Amino acid sequence: MTNAAHAPTADRLGAAKPKLLFFFASESGRCRRTEAHIAQVLQRRRNHETFDLVRIPVDRRPDLAERFRVERVPAILVVDERRVRARLAEPRGCREIQALLQPWLN
Repeated sequence: MTNAAHAPTADRLGAAKPKLLFFFASESGRCRRTEAHIAQVLQRRRNHETFDLVRIPVDRRPDLAERFRVERVPAILVVDERRVRARLAEPRGCREIQALLQPWLN
């Protein structure tokens, strides 16, 4: 018999998932391409569920860009266990993104 107080809940399991923060500018073609590259890397490696993807438009959330010290977009940050574990500004393609995310990919 399992004790409900100690059984993992969906909230606890979700909290352990690293966040993939994607900072972008709404009007930027480079940002749109980077978003497609992120999707391609995650799809290719079948890691859709590895991260909680959080899209952050810097024009609407400059406070978050400042808090995470994002000066150029597109920018990708991995936040795991409440700390920024990886960061990449202005990625040039799938290889750079895959190299950044490699420690978390299956």
